[in-house]
Amino acid sequence: MQKVLVQTVAALSLLPGAAWAQNPSGAERYGWGPHMMGWGGGGYGMIFGPLFMILFLAVLVAVVVLLVRWLSGPWQGTYPPQQLPPARTALDILKERFARGEIDKAEFEDRRRVLGE
Repeated sequence: MQKVLVQTVAALSLLPGAAWAQNPSGAERYGWGPHMMGWGGGGYGMIFGPLFMILFLAVLVAVVVLLVRWLSGPWQGTYPPQQLPPARTALDILKERFARGEIDKAEFEDRRRVLGE
């Protein structure tokens, strides 16, 4: 019985076109077309491909920029650094007040002695 069954299946597989084993319905017949490989078409999901590509490129550029900035060390401006004016001492302020006439010579001398100069 088993031998007969095997011979029958072998004979049916040799028939032209093997009509009993194929799906004769249109584009799905050869596995290509709008429903390729059994996927239901879903063209709506393909909008995310370009979005993810742009996102990936933006992240890649950001990583490269941060890596270059990190490796190059602290940022140095192209302009020469501004020179800060020297810090004013108490004696400088006292001299300015004397020059403006806010204090007289006696008070200037007295305060200068207190400052130790």
